[in-house]
Amino acid sequence: MRRHRHGLVLGKFYPPHAGHHHLVRTARARCAELTVLVCAASVESVPLAERVAWMRAVHPDCRIVGLVDDVPMDLDDPEIWDAHVRIFRQGVEGEVDAVFTSESYGAELARRFGAAHVPVDPERRAFPVSGTAVRADPVAHWHHLAPPVRAGLARRVVVLGAESSGTTTMARALAAHYRERGGAFAGTRWVPEYGREHSERRLRELRQRWPEARWEDVELGGEEFPLIAERQNEREERAAGEGGPVLFCDTDAFATTVWHERYVGGRNPSVDELAGRTQRHLWLLTDHEGVPFEDDGLRDGEELRPWMTGRFHAELTRTARPFVMLGGSHEERLATAVTAVDALLAAGWHFTDPLPDLTGTAAVTTSVASTSAVTTSAATTSAATTTASGAAASGTGEGP
Repeated sequence: MRRHRHGLVLGKFYPPHAGHHHLVRTARARCAELTVLVCAASVESVPLAERVAWMRAVHPDCRIVGLVDDVPMDLDDPEIWDAHVRIFRQGVEGEVDAVFTSESYGAELARRFGAAHVPVDPERRAFPVSGTAVRADPVAHWHHLAPPVRAGLARRVVVLGAESSGTTTMARALAAHYRERGGAFAGTRWVPEYGREHSERRLRELRQRWPEARWEDVELGGEEFPLIAERQNEREERAAGEGGPVLFCDTDAFATTVWHERYVGGRNPSVDELAGRTQRHLWLLTDHEGVPFEDDGLRDGEELRPWMTGRFHAELTRTARPFVMLGGSHEERLATAVTAVDALLAAGWHFTDPLPDLTGTAAVTTSVASTSAVTTSAATTSAATTTASGAAASGTGEGP
């Protein structure tokens, strides 16, 4: 097997899937260095930076470069080809000696780089999937998505509420309900509350010095809440990458902002920032009414439950987060929650269409002026480029 000095792979990766990763890994195994160009049009709804981050996470041994390419696709138009290649060259350092693609246009792309063309599974036998298919039905192709992409696409549902209002019970029950659906949902996960683990540790530490200590003797400091929120985010992100299309969270960093009010008073800017770092899609607020208070040794706020429920409701409303109130028996709450989650999943994933492929139409000509206007700047290219380690590859059926 010939080994190349510098390989090139390029594609939209909208979103990245198993076929893309097979292409990149095949090229990387045959090249001393590999550059991967992530080429995104401005009209596409998954941000370029996010796609670059996904590809870097899966392929840390490659040089991943993000480029904005707003030139339409037309394989019959030499000027269109020239415009694309000018953009591609901005992301390539030095010469490439092989271009790896699974596309019909691969030979022409390689010729324009003065490189050999190496076809990789052009008939899509190894991984029968495309970006178009994933965008049309992410759930059906969930098994073709790598953990970073799953984490980015998973619908995140947060269960939050006052002490002893059934949040853990509900998060666990929802995960079990959706696992029973099988398929992509068989891997449905739920994320336990890190704050409880933190509280248990703080009480153990105090009891090492004072064996009779109770939870009300523990004094939580304001500096602890950013840590709690950060650890919760980390665990949520990991579970989202390992699980199915929907993830259930027993509280989140947003809920931690209210717990900070309860234990310390006022807002904590660091916790507020952490709460806005990750997108969630639905909050389920468990009503304390009708749920007996259980003192498990880490609860001391029975009389504060109405206040906590009110604060969660007020903050969810103020920040325009979509939420549903859960009341009644456990069965009634679960039914209400399932209805809300099913509606969220039925709404689906909304991807804007990529730029149209004009090949064969001969009706549209891109002027030199409009071509130059869509070229990425050196600053943009640099910002989206890794500093990792010439051949080239193009990804799966969606144009160069």
